[in-house]
Amino acid sequence: MTTTPPHVSWAEADARRIHRQFLDEPADAPPAAVTAAMLGAHAQVLSAAELSVALRTTGATRADVRAALWQDRSLIKTYGPRGTVHLLPAADLPLWTGALSEIPSGPNQMPPDVRMTAAQTDEVVAAIGDALAGAELTVDELTDAIVARTGPWAGERVMDAFQDKWPRWRQMTHTAAHRGVLCFGPNRGRKITYTSPGVRPAEGTEALGALVERYLYAYGPATPRHFAKWLAAPAGWAGTLFAALAGDGRIEEVSFEDAAAWVVAGDNDFPAEPARGVRLLPYFDAFTIASQPRERLFPGAAYERALARGQAGNFPVLLVDGTVAGVWHQRRSGKRIAVTVEPLRPLDAARTRELESQAERVAAVLEGTAELTVGTVTVGPHA
Repeated sequence: MTTTPPHVSWAEADARRIHRQFLDEPADAPPAAVTAAMLGAHAQVLSAAELSVALRTTGATRADVRAALWQDRSLIKTYGPRGTVHLLPAADLPLWTGALSEIPSGPNQMPPDVRMTAAQTDEVVAAIGDALAGAELTVDELTDAIVARTGPWAGERVMDAFQDKWPRWRQMTHTAAHRGVLCFGPNRGRKITYTSPGVRPAEGTEALGALVERYLYAYGPATPRHFAKWLAAPAGWAGTLFAALAGDGRIEEVSFEDAAAWVVAGDNDFPAEPARGVRLLPYFDAFTIASQPRERLFPGAAYERALARGQAGNFPVLLVDGTVAGVWHQRRSGKRIAVTVEPLRPLDAARTRELESQAERVAAVLEGTAELTVGTVTVGPHA
């Protein structure tokens, strides 16, 4: 007998994601635990990652996130989903590296004379692991160390990058991170450094299964295509992965937005009430990046105003009752944090008070004092 999959509405899914992201109530938990629930904090703009994590953590400031990152090392800055810089919990790094190193790569976009063979890639990754063991090296220092271990070919400046030429080995930076031999160290003045996280990647198949379960717990119901988009992975590969996990009874089908989607097996509890409240989320916040379908999270005018050619994260967003309802920007001058918020629809008195409270919370995280303006945001999208 065929069983009809249970139906999950957008409002139910959105409210559960909001709750599990600590966007209804901040968590009384360490920054690393909060970051784990987010499935990483996008850290290409490190200050935005600090804000993302601290806003979800009771009483935290950016200093608490920095302490977790650079002092107790419970957070690691490395290359995560989509090959982009993320903060990830150190305790989860074996899972992340095991899963990310198993994702099939697409066609090599480098010119033929720039590409590296599989053997050269392995040689460079081994050299990076050897050079960074117990060390913190700048890019130039690491280049010298790699060349000393491999040969001049690895250091040839052949990669076009930001009106400059980078050494050949740097095309494998994220590969080295995904294999567990490289992460970011603290900056040395204006120069970034790399170090070793000292982890051994978990077995790939099991790590991928665990990552799917964590993704569905945080952002489900979701489809293989949603998961593939979040990882920048092939959609067909994700479909095969989901089918295998469903066959093993680890995930189960539901009806979501009138189509088949997936949740962790047995994880069928959803809030009875829709999401409520006002929140300010910074650049590249994990919730706005991962939550799908995007047209439901960015309804109406928000799809044009708060996205950059359909890409989420390029604008900090105003969240009202679980969906994007505006954009915002903050500018610092000494201790003063000028917060400008552009709602896409009028806010009533209660929501205006919540917005004021959110602006104050943003300023507290940034260790300053808020000055709120409700008006037009003139700053364009982040590049």
